Amino acid sequence: MVNSRGFKTKTFFKKTIAVASVFIMVISIGCGKKVEDTGEFQPKLSTETSCEISVAGNYSNFESLESEFERFNEIYPNVSLNYVSMDDYENTIASALLSDEAPDIYVTQSWMLDDDRMAPLFDNAEVLSDPELGIDLDCIRKGARWTQENGDVIMLPIFTRSYGMLVNMDIFEENGLEIPENYDELMDVCEKLKAAGYESPIMGANGTTVSGIYYSFAFPLFCDEVLKNPDSVDGLNSLDASAGEAMRTSLSKIKVFVDAGYINPEKCSEEIADDYDAVILRFFEGDVPMMLGSGDMVSGTQKRESKSEAFIENPFKYQFYVVPTGDDGGYFLDAVNLFFSVNINSSNLDMTNEFIRFIAREKELGNMATIKRLITPTNDFSLDEVYSSLDGFPEDRAFSFQETGLNDAVTKEYRAAAYKVANGMLSVDEAINEYGSLWEE
Repeated sequence: MVNSRGFKTKTFFKKTIAVASVFIMVISIGCGKKVEDTGEFQPKLSTETSCEISVAGNYSNFESLESEFERFNEIYPNVSLNYVSMDDYENTIASALLSDEAPDIYVTQSWMLDDDRMAPLFDNAEVLSDPELGIDLDCIRKGARWTQENGDVIMLPIFTRSYGMLVNMDIFEENGLEIPENYDELMDVCEKLKAAGYESPIMGANGTTVSGIYYSFAFPLFCDEVLKNPDSVDGLNSLDASAGEAMRTSLSKIKVFVDAGYINPEKCSEEIADDYDAVILRFFEGDVPMMLGSGDMVSGTQKRESKSEAFIENPFKYQFYVVPTGDDGGYFLDAVNLFFSVNINSSNLDMTNEFIRFIAREKELGNMATIKRLITPTNDFSLDEVYSSLDGFPEDRAFSFQETGLNDAVTKEYRAAAYKVANGMLSVDEAINEYGSLWEE
């Protein structure tokens, strides 16, 4: 499907965002700092060039970008770079881009593509795939690439995420268990963990968010089913009740795991209050073999190791794995967390493009992802051991959400269906029959 701005993509559900005040924080990075070697990057402009470049986004702090500022200053010491954090970013970036103080680089996200308010972001974006710019887009992983129908690329993926489980590697080692590689092995491991005294081998946030148990556990499997049956997409997107049958396989597996006691929704609700801090800190208690969530949740683990008394006293090794819900293994659902686009009207366009050329390399994108502990948009997963299991993941079981052709309304219906089935509110058949009316705002 091609959207109104010429992207091969899905139709995105438009979000209504409340108007709030704008808070701006500017982090300036001093020029001339000496940091580690920047590799084989060859500057195209005079290294004596002096100018200012600003980047606008919605992170309250952007440590990994600051690191890239410093690394870039190793080459161009007279370029001053700063990051502007804008509260209520979605409601202010379009007007900011048309102002006299427009940023040179700005954050874009996939949902913005079908929001008419965001038209200026794409109408004023540089074509990063222009060969004259020399930006290496080949290092970007297939599932993270967003290309317009005419072949132009105007969004550079910076961070990506997926869905799966954090595994307590020490528990597996102590119990002589191997990481499961397919559905039968996952069932077997859970049974052995139950027998070893782990009340709920798999835990997570018992809710309807994309970082909750059920989205991470079964939604990638659902997406694979849709990819194998593309005729189901139109019905699913139009919320046709008859399309609900596409959920049967994945919902049935959720029901099996709950009924077997491998997932205990009630226990998860009692012990995990939210899908971020509470999930991480509960995992760090050290008695949860597998904790389900998204890459966004995983990104918060590094900083929270020092906030968990249990982890400080008894640290353990942990890694991120795709949940192996398929007969042949799990499914790597690729999603871009954040893109950068370049303001084509920038007064320092040449140097701005040079900065993008600098960061659009496997080394720099990997550095940014490692600092943030999100997944790199390249194929090199080796920089962060937590994600090392993704190295060499089979291509036939890796895909992006946009490849499915599904819209955002489908994800909501699915999350609601999975939650209600897991918590005994609906049977699998009832959830299927009620497709299109499951989500409650």
